[in-house]
Amino acid sequence: MMVRNLLLVGCGSFVGGALRYLVGQLLAGRLLLGFAIGTITANLAGCFLFGIIYGLLERFCALQSSWALLLTVGLCGGFTTFSTFSNETLNLLREGALLPVLAYTLISVVGGLALLYIGRLIMNL
Repeated sequence: MMVRNLLLVGCGSFVGGALRYLVGQLLAGRLLLGFAIGTITANLAGCFLFGIIYGLLERFCALQSSWALLLTVGLCGGFTTFSTFSNETLNLLREGALLPVLAYTLISVVGGLALLYIGRLIMNL
């Protein structure tokens, strides 16, 4: 069972990571208020997607299923980029860019929570 679960998470992570790379390449070099728009786009879209997936899994009583591991831990976990977000935030802090750090953190955290909630809400209509 453990090996099967690891493979499910790994497969989902592979697809999520590849999609994250694609988003990063499509938005490479684009900045908003001094921070990378690719990372914030992946994080916010990932939160929204996670909310939709979680809402569907909840609706069909499948939160403990293989699909949950594949799509939430794997796909969404591989797609979102909290470690990249943290590194970019630290770099901005080192540059003394306090306003962009505050904006980036607020948009990422509040925006992520809001979009996760909206995704789940949509699935519970």
